[in-house]
Amino acid sequence: MNILIVDDSEDQLYVLKAILSEKGYKKIHLADSADQAFGILGLKGKKNKQDIDLILMDVKMPGINGIEACGKIKKEESLKDIPIIIVTAHKEETHLQSAFDAGAVDYITKPINVTELLARVHSALRLKMETDSRKERERELLEMAEQLDAANKQLKRMSYLDGLTAVPNRRYFEEFFTREWKSAVRVEEFISLIMFDIDCFKAYNDTYGHLNGDDCLKKIAKALNNTLKRPRDFLCRYGGEEFIAVLPDTDEKGALEVAGRFLRETKKLKMTHKTSSVNKNVTISIGVATIKPGKKEKSKSFVNKVDKALYAAKQAGRNCIKLAN
Repeated sequence: MNILIVDDSEDQLYVLKAILSEKGYKKIHLADSADQAFGILGLKGKKNKQDIDLILMDVKMPGINGIEACGKIKKEESLKDIPIIIVTAHKEETHLQSAFDAGAVDYITKPINVTELLARVHSALRLKMETDSRKERERELLEMAEQLDAANKQLKRMSYLDGLTAVPNRRYFEEFFTREWKSAVRVEEFISLIMFDIDCFKAYNDTYGHLNGDDCLKKIAKALNNTLKRPRDFLCRYGGEEFIAVLPDTDEKGALEVAGRFLRETKKLKMTHKTSSVNKNVTISIGVATIKPGKKEKSKSFVNKVDKALYAAKQAGRNCIKLAN
């Protein structure tokens, strides 16, 4: 444990040091003024800073006295837990009260009584150890809480992702579409949905196998997700080979433009599908719905509309876009 003794009397410094050294306290620092003590404590720069566990502070010193020095030390966040024992020849109650008000934890009167000094030093150092131990436990608990919070957030993020395609899943859609729907109602703005699925996907799986089918889903999800440029837009895997995109603050024209990009990006992938009844390559069918919802409209009814639009696209021969009525 590091002990700092502050006293303008050289004799007093070495008397206190000798008593403490004989008792086994080896790390003892001496200062003949408050200013020198501030340097040891790092208040005048970190160059000669020492980690101090206890301060024995004389009251009567030239310049800054012990009580003023105690107050300044206690105002420093990194030093406020260091116990300070005031060494004084004064026993007046008001004088001692000033020391305690400044942050001192105890006092010793001159002339020094060795037994009293050692008892009070031992008590103060035990207090410092307990304080340090408590703060370390608090730090560890805070660190554990932060790690747990980060892990919970990661688990929540994972619970929102489709494990195969790495785009958000249906759970994410249902939660965040509801949020965007309420926002659209509140600010009276358009919101659009695009629902699409892969044409003849069962035949694709039967022909090329499920591993290639999974690869097809991943490629389409990645390519079409990358076409969404605005932060609030998001694409989700709705189920099987079916996907849905949410486009907040998007009117019918804007939604049809995005749907058109979806068709073109799928075509660019040039994934062969020799058993498709639509095209030699993989294609998608798309339904689009747009609304400026009022308070009486229901979000589930709107999802049903875009689902019917997708069904209409399939009925119209697939590989096309149909707008909800």
